[in-house]
Parts: sequence; C-alpha cells; structure tokens
Amino acid sequence: MRKHNGMRPQDIIVLVKLLTLDSGAWQGKHLAAALCISPAEISDALRRCQYARLLQADGRTVQRQTVMRFLEHGLPYVFPVHLTGFVQGTPTAWSALPGLMPQHGTTLPTCVWEDPAGTTWGLSVSPLYPTLPAAAHQDAAWHQILALLDVLRLGMGPLRSSAHRLLSRRLLDKVSNHCAE
Repeated sequence: MRKHNGMRPQDIIVLVKLLTLDSGAWQGKHLAAALCISPAEISDALRRCQYARLLQADGRTVQRQTVMRFLEHGLPYVFPVHLTGFVQGTPTAWSALPGLMPQHGTTLPTCVWEDPAGTTWGLSVSPLYPTLPAAAHQDAAWHQILALLDVLRLGMGPLRSSAHRLLSRRLLDKVSNHCAE
C-alpha cells in the first residue's frame, strides 16, 4: 500500500458523491465522469478514504456517520475557505441555496466559484476541487450538496448548523428510506 500523506479535497468529494449513490451500485469510471476527476484520482481517493477509516475494508461502503461527523467538525479546519476578490462565477454556499436564510435579516455577500461559464458576480470561494463548477453544471442536486459543503467550510455559526442538518437529511435519510421499503 502507498504511504498515506493525509486526506485531499477530492477525497471528500468522492465520499460525499458515494453517499448520494446506492451502495455498491457504482463504478470508478462513472464517478470519474460525474465528478470530472480522472479515474486514477478516484482510485487514489478511495484508497486514502479506506486508510482513514471513512470507507469500510471492502473499499465500497461509506462509514456514513463518521463522514457526517467529519464534515461537521473537521471540514472547516482541514479544508477552510475564505472569501476573496469579486469575480464572475457559479453561485455557491448560501448564494446557491435560496432556502438557507440567515437569522435576523442579516445580509450576506454573494459567493461564487470563479467560472467563465457562470452568470453571477460575487466574492470568490475556492471550490474543494477545481473541476467542481463543471460537475455542478451537470447536476443541480449535486450543486446544492456542494454548496452546503461550502457553507460548512466557511464556518459561519448558525448557518453551519442549518447546512449540516440539510446535508444530513439529503445524505442519510436516503438510506433510511431505502431500508423502510
């Protein structure tokens, strides 16, 4: 096994994408196409996630609760983001989630991933992985999940709690719904 040098941002993207899929019903090449990441990077990400105990020993089953705890408590510190210059791009964080409103009428700046294909101007947020704007254009539901991850990464108190709750519903309720059927 290769030496483990820590998690990388694409590892988080792969794990979260796996949480949106039926367990065991995926192939690396399909993940690569959906995420705009090379198949080699997918393989490396899966190996690192397994080493970090975020995937079970079979290399296919996500440790759901462990990943959700990491997203809530670790993501803002391991992969933080800070708002920078004003750019044209694709909305992210609260700007891509109309239902996620700040409390007490607080106005928040528009946040975007820099993207020449984007139509919105706002403060730049670096995506977890450079290909995420392209992947978000392919799938609106995936775009919302990525935006929730950015809310967690930005680390803004009550909004983080709301984002984690929404993310948990989208990623974990799917499992309980399948079990009930």
